[in-house]
Amino acid sequence: MSDPIEHVAMTPSTLVRDARHSAGLTQAQLAERLGTTQPVVARLERADANPTFETIQRALQAAGHRLELHAVSTGLDTVDESLIRRQLALSPADRIRALDEQNATMNTLLRAGARSRDRHL
Repeated sequence: MSDPIEHVAMTPSTLVRDARHSAGLTQAQLAERLGTTQPVVARLERADANPTFETIQRALQAAGHRLELHAVSTGLDTVDESLIRRQLALSPADRIRALDEQNATMNTLLRAGARSRDRHL
């Protein structure tokens, strides 16, 4: 089997093309292994190609590779601490006022939604 092709965030077209090159195959040879034609492989290797996961997997397998996906942490927190800091900078009275305003807005939206469905609360 060929050496693994390791890239982070690469396009499907680059992945297929690199696997084909690594295997020493022409587009016509890969097409034959896939049971298709060379123009189909050429389209698969175009920058704007948007193949399905299964198609990429089949093409890589035909080139002697296997597709492995790994989720990589972006390092971003799921909590926006700046929002928490902004709220904590408010006085308790200001936080209650803001909550009352949000509650009034939500009630207005709830009533508008009910009216649009011909139901009244």
